[in-house]
Amino acid sequence: MSVGHAVPAPRFPLPGRVARLLLASPVEHVLPVVVRAATELGLNAERAPGLVDVVDDSSPLDAGRFDRLLARLARELSVAETDVVRVATDPGDDDGIAFAAQLMAAPTLSVELARRGVTAEVGLLTEAELFPVYQPVVDLADGRTTGYEALLRGRVDGREVGGGDLFFLAAAAGWGDRLDRFAREAAVVGAAPWLGPADLFVNSSPEAVYRPEVCLTGTVQAVRAAGIAPHQVVFEVVEAHAARDRGHLLAVLEHHRAQGWRVALDDVGVGWSSLALVSALRPDVVKLDKALVARLDSGAARAVVGGLVEVAHSLGAVVVAEGVETQASADRARQLGVDLGQGWLFGRPARAADLVPEPLAG
Repeated sequence: MSVGHAVPAPRFPLPGRVARLLLASPVEHVLPVVVRAATELGLNAERAPGLVDVVDDSSPLDAGRFDRLLARLARELSVAETDVVRVATDPGDDDGIAFAAQLMAAPTLSVELARRGVTAEVGLLTEAELFPVYQPVVDLADGRTTGYEALLRGRVDGREVGGGDLFFLAAAAGWGDRLDRFAREAAVVGAAPWLGPADLFVNSSPEAVYRPEVCLTGTVQAVRAAGIAPHQVVFEVVEAHAARDRGHLLAVLEHHRAQGWRVALDDVGVGWSSLALVSALRPDVVKLDKALVARLDSGAARAVVGGLVEVAHSLGAVVVAEGVETQASADRARQLGVDLGQGWLFGRPARAADLVPEPLAG
């Protein structure tokens, strides 16, 4: 098996000082709030239909006024309101097509606030050393390790930052697709030297893939260069993401399967919605939500899991119990027909250098 080169860290360019702001919104009541806040801070705010142009006429310029303006807008506007305002920083003087294009491509105010660290601790993302860790997935019948799930981690000033926090910050700052791509490709490259015939579970958000044949090109190349057989790769889609845009999700999954990759539906929980989603998407792997697995001592949870196992097995899918922390939990899951387990009972996520993968038969 070949060893790939390290995946370059994604670029997260932070905005610098600003001398002029152009804000646009179709929501009429939002822009007057901007005008009032700017005026009270001594800035010149000129209003036009759907636009506010904010400059500082004083000399010398006090760049801190714009910082204070953005911080104030973060307090006075709701998140929903900042989502419907576009912000062009230091726009050019051209009032034609180029000017309109710049405004249309400008980030929303909510994204601008996050990138400037006003509403999000963005330094945890931009300053972090990013790397994958791997957690074993085992056969509940005989305890063999059959695969590993890759999870993203970061390290900043000696402390570890979890993948959930990293992806939250990336999404807030409009960089979710960049981080998702890095996580996918780093997971594959990091597993190449040692994975052997085991499966590799890789998390991916369909919302970070705009057009599969374009956005997943690097991932396809990474899998091929790593020498990992396509059927070993299992892309996980979280149930909440799957429910939002079914058409786009199906296009992404179709692309995955065309590459020979398998698909897992992650965090599958309770209720008929989960059963219906499993039947509609026909995943190769169904991963049960940790909260559901933790309640397997209750009759209601066992009934739900039993139903999910029955549906999954009828479709030829494998069922994984996540969050297995005790032997009793593993035994309950196995008795209900769950095939595989993952959790602290079997091993915590670890960097590749700290893993000693088991040899698999065949």
